[in-house]
Amino acid sequence: MILSKEEAKKRMEKLRSEINHHRYLYHVLDRQKISDAALDSLKNELYKLEMEYPELIVPDSPTQRVGGKPLDKFTKVKHSQPMTSLFDAFSQQDIKDWETRISKLVPDERLDYYCELKLDGLAMALKYKQGVFTVGATRGDGKIGEDVTQNLKTIESIPLQLRVPGEAELLKIGLNEKQAKETVRAINQGEVEVRGEAIMTKKVFIELNKKYEREGRALLANTRNGAAGSIRQLDSKITAERKLDFYAYALVNELGFIKHSDTFSLLQLLGFKILHHNKYCRNIGTVIDFHDSWEKNRGKLPFEVDGVVVKVNKLDLWPKLGVVGKGPRYMMAYKFAAEQVTTKIKNVVWQVGRTGILTPTAVLEAVQVGGVIVSHATLHNMDEIERLGLKIGDTIIIERAGDVIPKVVQVLPNLRSGQEKEIKAPKKCPMCDSEVVKVSGEVAYRCSNTNCYAINLRRLTHWASKGAIDIDGLGPKIIEQLIKEGLVSDISDFYNLKEGDLKPLERFADKSASNLIAAINNKKEIELAKFIYGLGIRHIGEETAIVLANHFGSLEKVAEAGLEELDSLPDFGGVMARSVYEWFRDKHNLNLLIRLKNSGVKTKEVKQAKKDLIFKGKSVVLTGSLNSLTRDEAKAKIRELGGDISSAVSKKTGLLVVGNEPGSKYDKAEELGIKIINEEEFLRMIK
Repeated sequence: MILSKEEAKKRMEKLRSEINHHRYLYHVLDRQKISDAALDSLKNELYKLEMEYPELIVPDSPTQRVGGKPLDKFTKVKHSQPMTSLFDAFSQQDIKDWETRISKLVPDERLDYYCELKLDGLAMALKYKQGVFTVGATRGDGKIGEDVTQNLKTIESIPLQLRVPGEAELLKIGLNEKQAKETVRAINQGEVEVRGEAIMTKKVFIELNKKYEREGRALLANTRNGAAGSIRQLDSKITAERKLDFYAYALVNELGFIKHSDTFSLLQLLGFKILHHNKYCRNIGTVIDFHDSWEKNRGKLPFEVDGVVVKVNKLDLWPKLGVVGKGPRYMMAYKFAAEQVTTKIKNVVWQVGRTGILTPTAVLEAVQVGGVIVSHATLHNMDEIERLGLKIGDTIIIERAGDVIPKVVQVLPNLRSGQEKEIKAPKKCPMCDSEVVKVSGEVAYRCSNTNCYAINLRRLTHWASKGAIDIDGLGPKIIEQLIKEGLVSDISDFYNLKEGDLKPLERFADKSASNLIAAINNKKEIELAKFIYGLGIRHIGEETAIVLANHFGSLEKVAEAGLEELDSLPDFGGVMARSVYEWFRDKHNLNLLIRLKNSGVKTKEVKQAKKDLIFKGKSVVLTGSLNSLTRDEAKAKIRELGGDISSAVSKKTGLLVVGNEPGSKYDKAEELGIKIINEEEFLRMIK
């Protein structure tokens, strides 16, 4: 949705206010009301608007600062160097664009990278004086953190005293003699600062929640909250109970290393745990491969990760690339696909289930969540809509957990513009226009027409069938599943499906979802006769649909046709003419045609037959079997030469083609004096 400058300004103000609110809850009060992924989504929207309207950027924008101030209940600690935030990349294009930007600053350098799994925990700065752990601090606002030394001491993977490596060990990892001696001196006599992540493993998280549930205590929301809450406990005994872990990822001291990757060898020698999953990547292509591999396999890890931190490996380039805004240019957080994101709700549609129950489904501004693009989310019932306080036009948080269909988990009312609309249960069934009734003693609403579901299923199945649009892979069972999940209510909905809508469903994997979407999109340009037949107009079969298409040539002319003109068509009686006439004057049907058009569906115009074609204006009937052609081949040839096919002999019939073992049509044609030809004569005519 394109916003004017004034609209963008208002939206940015609301986004800044909302982000600051949640950042304060998270950083200062140690509370979290929305997920990190959802907050990232809001920040990303604000960042894109600021890139589009840079003149609207304000100094206190969340994109221009690091974080919130620390609480007074802990002693404040000033960091020796700022603990900066990182810029985020959400796609392959984002990470490639980052490389393009930094390459311009160091044009003569061949860039290589070191990739580290981005642990979902709490960043820590640890200071050691003369080899002894003296101060441990949180990141805080990046410049000033909180002293949580006593709590960090409970983490067994944090050494209380640094291990002093031997000179041979230091030489082996790439230091020269001078650097080795300086390292030992810094450990024994000076100050060493190490940074890393305090985390809670999945196993500990599960065990603690089982224990807390037995004891009737509040459960931990997730591993990140578990780690953050543990670190910031005033009673270190509670922290000890949480069994946190710590992985080191940076050494603040400059000890002469050439490559960032080499510092991990020293961190390990000093007694710190490091991630052995990290990897050196020679170019941006291998960075993407590393990211994609772990995105697929992160569930196998014992801890939560939400992306990959990509760092320029050559340390001498770091000061050249420098820091801009909130973070350094020489590293980027390449995020995994978010499981929660923000989007806006465009509409609510109501699906009719097998038992007639109406179920609301949210139609969303398409958004990527969990690696796929989705445009629908389940709402369950009116009670759920009222519980959420949901309105059409709201900015919402949707969640996709694993392979389940996305659901709306939260509304962000502070972002409302005042144009939002209330959601009400329909009074008439959206399928059949029958009355909708409230089920007594239940939350459900039901269509009063007991045949409603079956009729709609047949209508949708007919459209996709071989005689009509012939959409490969879209059979009755799949269509019934799409109706059940609230993804389809009429034929236009087929053309608005996204891969992400299908992947969570039973029978669908990545490839099958992709194949079905491709098959649907391949049938957006449709032969006029098949389109008309697919609409399921009463009394109109394949042959009469062809008659309409060949006579009028376009859907617009069929729609405009009067009763008299329709009644004059070959094989058209008054019942069929009226059925077509009334179908194209029903407002529900006209709205359906508009939705199909808006979804990119169009019909191919029929080229009108030339005057010299031998069957021009004739209604031709076939009877008996032909030796040289199939019945369908013969019909196609007649149409190609300007004729219309009729299934019965009447006064309007112009010609009867007779094959082997003709039926009663032969006698009827003789009785009416209609011209009759055999197969040989027919073959000569069509050559």
